[in-house]
Amino acid sequence: MLKIDLNSDLGESFGPWKMGRDSEVMQNITSANIACGFHAGDPLVMSKTVKLALDADVAVGAHPGYPDLQGFGRRKMICSPDEIYSDCLYQIGALSAFCKASGTQLQHVKAHGALYNTAANDIELARAIATAVKHAGGNLILMGLANSIFEKAAADIGVPFASEAFADRAYEEDGSLVPRKKRGSMIHDGLIAAERVIRMVEKGKIQTITGKDISLKPDSICLHGDTPEAVEMAAIIKGRLQEQGIKVAPLREVVMS
Repeated sequence: MLKIDLNSDLGESFGPWKMGRDSEVMQNITSANIACGFHAGDPLVMSKTVKLALDADVAVGAHPGYPDLQGFGRRKMICSPDEIYSDCLYQIGALSAFCKASGTQLQHVKAHGALYNTAANDIELARAIATAVKHAGGNLILMGLANSIFEKAAADIGVPFASEAFADRAYEEDGSLVPRKKRGSMIHDGLIAAERVIRMVEKGKIQTITGKDISLKPDSICLHGDTPEAVEMAAIIKGRLQEQGIKVAPLREVVMS
């Protein structure tokens, strides 16, 4: 049976500022990437989001980013590999403590925003993230962009790897995501997104923004939680996958089976 994990970036509120519809999105995913306080989130939000995930039977992952609250972690920063390693280990450790306090364990780590996109093309930064994942312990899975440098970094460092694709983002011919500022970068129709996901899972193919097909075989599909249509899109995608006989399962079950 074909299996796929559905993940979403959650816990990105901060103090009185609210981001996303976490509790609703949580009903249609199997893994949650929870912000760790650098690009978004705070200790109270982290604690509450871990508990939301547990209540919804959703596996928990750490979502470390650049220290950039004002820019929501979407601005590239010039950081050394040592800085990236230390920042990621710090954030993973913080969320791991909240998991332990709630009686669960971290499943995976997925970098956020500009850190994710930069490391996907920079082997030294990708290795720094992978090393932090390894040193954090717990046999954590490194989640990264499919067909990117992340996969090599995971192999080099010796950590499990999960390839990720995006339901609501358009792709360039080189397999990178179309920049958000570019027209057509986001997909807002849940049915279109669902059919793209099914094709990726069943055929290992995705149509790029230019109309060309490229190979893309993901272990996990990201459903963004901060868009207006997030909840509805997540429900449509999960429903269509199940209709096709594709099992929606937590990342560890997909990767380790």
